[in-house]
Amino acid sequence: MSEERPNSDYAFRFKDSVVGAQMMFVAFGALVLVPILTGLDPNVALFTAGGGTLIFQVITKGKVPIFLASSFAFIAPIIYGVQTWGIPATMCGLAAAGVFYIVLSIIVRIFGSGMLHRILPPIVTGPVIMVIGLVLAPVAVHMAMGRTGDGSAWLVPSTTAAIIATVALATTALISLLGKGWFKLIPILCGIAAGYATSLFLDMTGFSASMQASFDPGELQNWTAPALISMQPLAEKAWFAIPNFTLPEWRWEAVLFIVPVALAPAIEHFGDVLAIGGVTGKDYLDEPGIENTMLGDGIATSFASFLGGPPNTTYSEVTGAVALTKAFNPAIMTWAAIFAILLSFIGKIGAFLATIPTPVMGGIMILLFGMITVLGINTLVKSGRDLTTPRNLVIIAVILVAGIGDMQFTAGNFVMEKIGLAGILGLLLNLILPQERVEAEAKS
Repeated sequence: MSEERPNSDYAFRFKDSVVGAQMMFVAFGALVLVPILTGLDPNVALFTAGGGTLIFQVITKGKVPIFLASSFAFIAPIIYGVQTWGIPATMCGLAAAGVFYIVLSIIVRIFGSGMLHRILPPIVTGPVIMVIGLVLAPVAVHMAMGRTGDGSAWLVPSTTAAIIATVALATTALISLLGKGWFKLIPILCGIAAGYATSLFLDMTGFSASMQASFDPGELQNWTAPALISMQPLAEKAWFAIPNFTLPEWRWEAVLFIVPVALAPAIEHFGDVLAIGGVTGKDYLDEPGIENTMLGDGIATSFASFLGGPPNTTYSEVTGAVALTKAFNPAIMTWAAIFAILLSFIGKIGAFLATIPTPVMGGIMILLFGMITVLGINTLVKSGRDLTTPRNLVIIAVILVAGIGDMQFTAGNFVMEKIGLAGILGLLLNLILPQERVEAEAKS
């Protein structure tokens, strides 16, 4: 028995490493999209995502299966900051946003996590988790139909994209339902592989090029890539390349402009921690404590900014992947972080991953973002509350419509919208609205 144990442990670690690679694949598309849109270095983003996740794992004692990477909430401030003050000064503001998270973690540490249960009951957190999935839904649909994540430009003909996304989605779903052994652990990798193989086949048969004729004038105007997969970037990249790290440069204007933006992703952090808790059946608000998860997120964000990377945030798509694969071991995220760091130094591998057509990831994300929404519904159902009472209806309705409807609150340079605004409104309504008579009598 004692002689078999090392082999068993090795096999277990090898399985974790494979699933960890899958988690990195899930995060890869969104992870590198933020630096591409904002003018930052994607290789730096890979390195800081991996390093930030390892920092988070250390601070939370390796108890939460979460992967941290590039935050979409900071795209607009980064673009403005880079254009106005340059990358080093913008990094100063982003590092200060991480310090803001740390201050929040100290406040929670002083007043206790029980406060969060009182101000963020399931009637608030459930709809917020739903908003996280539903707000991201258009990104998945745009990508699945061959457009960029924001829908501003076409990358792949719509008919071709629909075929590829369907193959990726169907393969992932079938493997998760019918797969056995190793395949049961890697349905998303199988979906990506199937979608990539389909893209190669459509390119070789000329199907993609023929579909260009099906574009309407608006699509043709924005057409950018006649081939689904181009290996030119792979040929141009060196095998080994050190990421272009950039140190921050102190500038008050950048700090005052960017720090207020951090409130929205801070609220989103609570929703993501609750979401992963709903997946694993554990209460991470108590152990390791929301004060530690927030602290880990804050230090990871400042770490990323000190090297020239985008701020880190907990990734909802990875939470969806955890729900799909039932891979609850936090060590899997350590492997994902290690793969991200290694990938940041290998130009050829990063270039190859970048050749994955957008519809492949779009098909996968349709499933993952939908599962996040279902987790929010499940949170409401498990709470046992009557969702049709006037108080609960008001809270849920306002959260959903404000979040999904893209409502914004603006004060000067400060903007709050979508998930952050929905969370704040739900929190305030829960505190302000009087308890209904039946509930008040039950508590007394």
